[in-house]
Amino acid sequence: MTAPKRKKTRANGDGTVYQRKDGRWEAAGYVLAPGNTRKRVHVYGSSRTEALAKLTEKIAASNRGVPIVTAQGSLAAYLTYWLENVAVHHLRETTHTHYTAVVEHYLIPGLGRKKLAKLTAKDVRTWLNGLRTVCQCCARGIDARRKPDAQTGHRPRCCALGQCCRKHLSPLTLAYIHSVLKSALEHAVREEEIPRNVARNVRTGVPHPRRFNPLTADEARQFLAAARNHRHATLFELALRTGLRKGELLGLRWEDPDLDGGTATIGRTLQRTNSRGLATLPTKTISSERRIALPASCVTSLRAHRKHQAQEKEKEKTGSDWHDTGHVFTRPDGHLIEPATLTRQFNALLRNAHLRPIRFHDLRHSTATLLLEQGVELVVIKELLGHAHIGVTATVYAHVRLRLQRQAIDLLGRALGNFTDTAAKPDDGDDPTPCAAPVR
Repeated sequence: MTAPKRKKTRANGDGTVYQRKDGRWEAAGYVLAPGNTRKRVHVYGSSRTEALAKLTEKIAASNRGVPIVTAQGSLAAYLTYWLENVAVHHLRETTHTHYTAVVEHYLIPGLGRKKLAKLTAKDVRTWLNGLRTVCQCCARGIDARRKPDAQTGHRPRCCALGQCCRKHLSPLTLAYIHSVLKSALEHAVREEEIPRNVARNVRTGVPHPRRFNPLTADEARQFLAAARNHRHATLFELALRTGLRKGELLGLRWEDPDLDGGTATIGRTLQRTNSRGLATLPTKTISSERRIALPASCVTSLRAHRKHQAQEKEKEKTGSDWHDTGHVFTRPDGHLIEPATLTRQFNALLRNAHLRPIRFHDLRHSTATLLLEQGVELVVIKELLGHAHIGVTATVYAHVRLRLQRQAIDLLGRALGNFTDTAAKPDDGDDPTPCAAPVR
């Protein structure tokens, strides 16, 4: 008598596979979960083979140490959580403000409804490609929210009137949006919410560095001459001769410059924040904390500026209006200078001096450009400007290096041209015939 055929069983750890009442097949098994725990998962398929393949894939990933995805919420919910509970503790306040604007204006409207666990690289790439071609004035209704014009009384002027202004995002802005998304998803990977950062698999290309317009040597001399009688003459001279940033200049306190030693310690910056208004903050990076040498002319200017500030202090003290902050550059009443106010005064100075309009930050670029043209080594400029890596300095001022290379090539060309002219002269027979020297 033939024994009945035994039902095929699966080994321990392989899970179970069975057919549901609705005809679909279901497979279940235990896999690795966040926190080094085990969790039972269920997968489905139209056939036994399909359900078993899905379960086998999850078990194989679990055996490699990859936990299963636990995030079930939307990307918008996670980005809000990341900004309020993670990024706020690791970013400067101004940087956090910029990240919040990117999340609210671009990421949540574009990808916020996607499930965090189901977000793919294709979703990110498709969204970024569409973002390149969409007019942001039309998409965000910027023109429709404009304040009424005082003269005409009409509020809209382009997209709200059906005349698209084609306000597209620049490649640098797209790269910044992409980097914010990568940072958020990277933290989700660290918290084992998702197995991988899909935004890292999307290539946006390397954007061209922002162009700037440094002053030439003649324009720099003209600028210093025009600023000689300005109230902030010392500030403008220090900006052009040392390359300090606007916030670093406004954040200087009198204990920072050592006028006897001719040096200055840079360790803080003045910025406007949403929570504290004008605030003195630490520099953005460790490399920005530096000690620089002060030119002799700047030391003289700082001494004169300190005497002038003391006179203003005595004058204002009679009316009890002086506000002692200890900063080098202040308003006549001692209060801190608003960065936007300094920018307006700088632009007015350029107009009065009949100089072409540039940004205040271009004074910093002018310093580096003029130093490079004088043959100063790149590593010295990197330390003076406070760049984190010398590659940043080399990339930003690549156009200057190319111009210096052109000058070097022209010098070599002239030298070779003279050598050719000499070699083309007829031989009079007095010199011995040149012969090749043996090479060892």
